[in-house]
Amino acid sequence: MSALARYFNGMGKQVYGYDKTPSDLTTALISEGITITFKDSVSEIPAIFKDKSEVLIVHTPAIPKQNSILNHFRNEGYFLLKRAGLLGEVTKNTLCLAVAGTHGKTTTSAILGHLLAACDMPVTAFLGGIAENYQSNYIGNGTEITVVEADEFDRSFLTLSPDIACVTSMDADHLDIYGEASEIEAAFTDFVALLPKKENLLFRKGLPLVGRSVAIEESADFEAQNVRIKNGGYLFDLKTPNLRIKDLQFYLPGQHNLHNAVTALGMAILAGSPTDCLPKALSEFKGVQRRFSYKIKRDDLVLIDDYAHHPTELNALLQAVNEMYPEDRKLIVFQPHLYSRTRDFVDGFAESLSKFDEVVLLDIYPAREEAIEGVTSEWLLEKINDLRTEIQSKATIKNKTELTEAVSVSKSRVRLLVGAGDIGAEVQKITNALQ
Repeated sequence: MSALARYFNGMGKQVYGYDKTPSDLTTALISEGITITFKDSVSEIPAIFKDKSEVLIVHTPAIPKQNSILNHFRNEGYFLLKRAGLLGEVTKNTLCLAVAGTHGKTTTSAILGHLLAACDMPVTAFLGGIAENYQSNYIGNGTEITVVEADEFDRSFLTLSPDIACVTSMDADHLDIYGEASEIEAAFTDFVALLPKKENLLFRKGLPLVGRSVAIEESADFEAQNVRIKNGGYLFDLKTPNLRIKDLQFYLPGQHNLHNAVTALGMAILAGSPTDCLPKALSEFKGVQRRFSYKIKRDDLVLIDDYAHHPTELNALLQAVNEMYPEDRKLIVFQPHLYSRTRDFVDGFAESLSKFDEVVLLDIYPAREEAIEGVTSEWLLEKINDLRTEIQSKATIKNKTELTEAVSVSKSRVRLLVGAGDIGAEVQKITNALQ
C-alpha cells in the first residue's frame, strides 16, 4: 500500500491514508508529504476528498470489515479498488515482472528490482518490504518495466497481467480464505495461465508447474552450482539455458535466500538485463528490513530481526542460522500472526520452534481477525514443551513489557526476534538495551 502511495505522491497527486498504528514507515510517508490518520473516524477525512469524481479509494484486504472510513466510502458510492487491482492497472501497459509464492516474494522482488535498477534498466518496483539499498519499498528508475509482488491472499494476483513471472513456493497458507491446500494450488495454476508464454515462468524445481525450473546444486534450467560460503556470504556459479556466470557473491544467509537470488537473476536475464553488470549488482544487495536483518553482529552477540510467520519460513530461518552459526545457542522470540494460521499450523509451529535452544512466545497478533476460542499462545506453548528434550529449557510466554529483559538475560549468543505482527516495533528498544 505504501509503495503505491509513494508512486502517486511522486506523480503530484493528493494522497491521504489511514493506518491502525504509527510506525517508522508511516513517519517516513508523512515526511514525504502524505497525510495519514490513525483514528478510524469519518471526521478525519479531509474536505478535498468530498468530490467523488476526483477520488480513488484503494484498500488492502487486510482492513477489517468494520472499518468506519472504508465503509463510509463504500456506502457513499466512491470508486473503490483493491490494492492488487490498482497494481494491475498501473502495470498493465508495462513489461510486468510478477513475483509469486507463499514465501520469498518480498526478498525476490527486492533483489530483482535492485538488479534491474543497478543495471540502468527503466524499472519501477513495488515491494512488500523496505529494501536496505534504497531505504524504501519503492524503486523508481523508469516506467517501461514494473516489478510487483503477486499476492495469493484473496486471489489478488489474478488481477495482474504478467509478462514474466516466478513461483517461489506453493505451501498451504491462508486457509481461512482457501479452505484447503488444493485450492491454493489451483489459484497458482490460474495465475501461471495468465502468462503469454510458459517459457517466461520460473519456478522452484519440484512444483507441479510447466516452465523453467530453478534449483541449488540440482539439475535445473537456472541453477546455483559450486556453492561455497565465504566471508559470511555465498559464492556460487549461475548456470542458465544459454550462459554461465562464475563466482557470483551474495550476502543474505540461508538456502532459501540463495534460491530467491537465482530466481531474481533468471527473471532479470529474461527481461533483457545486460549480464555483465549483474555480478556487481548482486554483491551490493544489502537485503530487506525484517528479512534476516542483523541488528547487532558482534563476537559475543548476534541479534537478528525476521518476518517469518509460517512453519516453512521458521524452518528456513533455522537452516540459515545453523549454517552461519553452527556451534552457538539460539533464542527465538516469536509472535504468532493470526488466530486462523496458528490453528491451522499449530503442530508445524510447535515442531519448528522446539528446535531452537530457547523459545519465548508473545500473544497472537490478531491483525484483521477476531479471537478463536481455544487458539492461544498458551496452547502453542504446551505443544512446544511436549517436544522439548530434557536438556532444553522450557518455552515461556512474555508480554511486551517483559521482552527486553527476557532477551537481555538469555544465555544464547544468537537471538532472533520473529513474526509478522507488531513485534517489529519492539526491535529497536531491544537493540538499544543490548547495545
